[in-house]
Amino acid sequence: MNPSQTLSEVTDKFKKAASHFSEELKKLRTGRAQPSMVEGVLVMAYGTQMPLLQVATISTPEPQLIQISPFDAGNLEAIVTAIRDNQTLGLNPSDDGRVVRIQVPALTEDRRRDIAKQLNEKVEEAMIVMRQARHEARERIDQDKKDKSLSQDEADRQQKQVDEAMTKTKNELEALAQTKEREIMTV
Repeated sequence: MNPSQTLSEVTDKFKKAASHFSEELKKLRTGRAQPSMVEGVLVMAYGTQMPLLQVATISTPEPQLIQISPFDAGNLEAIVTAIRDNQTLGLNPSDDGRVVRIQVPALTEDRRRDIAKQLNEKVEEAMIVMRQARHEARERIDQDKKDKSLSQDEADRQQKQVDEAMTKTKNELEALAQTKEREIMTV
């Protein structure tokens, strides 16, 4: 295998892990209402499960309020049910026949700590994916070295590059996590 291909593949895997982590961060609650909190909720519409974002517009007219306007009023009850049944959100929607409103309650100290724990779990999940990608890259480098398609010096250089890419991505994830944790813990 081409030596630079190994490095580019592992770098791509690191970027995908970081991107997924960033998306997961958007789902974590802070003290403010955010459309991303409910975007991915699956709603039974037109006989199939669809993300809320595909059946309604989501806005936040006030800091503690999420407003959902369905494209089709027939989906209103399905949206309310989907949000209410999603235990991880812990939200109680109400509707007036045209729009769904969700009052986002202020977070208690215990709830903030729980969300911070969820954040740490998401960091660890991203790190596991990255460690696995690094492990696979090292195995490939070692195999290339055994097959004599790579010299010892070249293999060491590649492993160092993989480790540097891992460290760089890890630092980016930790910075994102620290920012999000400050956001969560701020009253």
